[in-house]
Amino acid sequence: MSTTPTPKPPTPTPPTPKPAAPRPAVPKPAAPRPPLRRPALQEDRKLDVEKLYAARLQAARARPYLATALFALHLVESREVPTMSVDRYWRCYASPVFVDHTPVEDLAGVWVHEVSHLLRDHHGRSARIARELGLEGPLAQWRTNVAADCEINDDAFGDGLPRPAGALLPGRLQLPEGLLMEEYLRDYRIQAYDLNAAWLDCGSGADGTDRPWELGPDGARGLSAQERDAVRFRVAEGIRGRPGSAPARWQRWAEEAFHPPQPWRQLLGSAVRSAVSGPGAGEDYSYGRPARRSAGVPGALLPSLRRRPPRVSVIIDTSASVSDDELGSALLEVAAIARAVGGHRDQVRVVPCDAAAPAVHSLCATAGIPLLGGGGTDLRTGFRAALRSAPRPDVIVVLTDGQTPWPSAAPPCRTVVGLFPRPAEYDEDDPDYCPDTPPEWARVVTIG
Repeated sequence: MSTTPTPKPPTPTPPTPKPAAPRPAVPKPAAPRPPLRRPALQEDRKLDVEKLYAARLQAARARPYLATALFALHLVESREVPTMSVDRYWRCYASPVFVDHTPVEDLAGVWVHEVSHLLRDHHGRSARIARELGLEGPLAQWRTNVAADCEINDDAFGDGLPRPAGALLPGRLQLPEGLLMEEYLRDYRIQAYDLNAAWLDCGSGADGTDRPWELGPDGARGLSAQERDAVRFRVAEGIRGRPGSAPARWQRWAEEAFHPPQPWRQLLGSAVRSAVSGPGAGEDYSYGRPARRSAGVPGALLPSLRRRPPRVSVIIDTSASVSDDELGSALLEVAAIARAVGGHRDQVRVVPCDAAAPAVHSLCATAGIPLLGGGGTDLRTGFRAALRSAPRPDVIVVLTDGQTPWPSAAPPCRTVVGLFPRPAEYDEDDPDYCPDTPPEWARVVTIG
């Protein structure tokens, strides 16, 4: 039997898969880059203290008479101050960026510049001139800083101390050299091209106005008023000890530090008031009211001691060595003396005197006093004329330049001498003439 093979079913053909969409190429990871460095900002810098100390040492070597003041400054790092500045408590604020970009030689000049503000009392002087001129506001503060810089910079540099870049000089502002801060402030008017120097800011030590970055009176490491005066005294003492090593302006400053200028008008007025109010001046016995002691002496009438307006004689030196301006000042003082005795002008007499005193004038009006003279000087004749006048004065006030012989004995009344200043080498006619100093029995006040 034949068997027919059963055909196998055909094997199904698998469906052809559709081509897949191409995948985007994945980029290979890049090699890691080094981290980017930000530009060095003010916040990232540290103050280069060693560089500043090296500059201070160089400044002390160039200006040894300022060494005490330079090393008395306490250094404070500040990121708000534009360059370097000082406050009135002798702290020095320094910008890290400014220190990094400034050579040591220039920083030495900045040290001297900043300490000069404090030694010359620019903060105290600025307050006085601001009140006088009515200055206020940021623009006035900047003008004051510029004027103080001009006073310092015209003679601060040279002789081993190079001038820092950007230092403000009087010639740049079309101003003369050698003036004081007050004179520059009166003469200086802001120009458009001056605004390039608006970044200048030396702190409250230059103009007396506190800054936001300053620590103030309660901050650390500030000097007290007594310590600041001691530093100034030590610097002045060093300049006077070696006068040839300091410029003439620093020598004048040292003389004023030892002998500060006196407020002579107040001193003279105080001396006159003290003389006219002292015991014995303006006192006399009077029978207008009997003394209480009369009750102890029956049958006798005793006078009482009564106070009257004091009598004052003013001797004015009218010799050739006294200028017209000084004579005008003398007349102003006569009017002030009349006010000091309570306005009793009839109690004031004026004695013009050169080598002679021809007349004694009662004070009716200062404009009517004839100040005749112009010859030599011998105020002894003025004393004799004042004491011979009736009634005798209780106080004698002498206004003179001191180029005169003085009485050998003290007059029987109080004496006040207002002395017009003269240089030590001044002579009147004879080069060998040496004038006598005012006597010890007189109260002496230097005028001017």
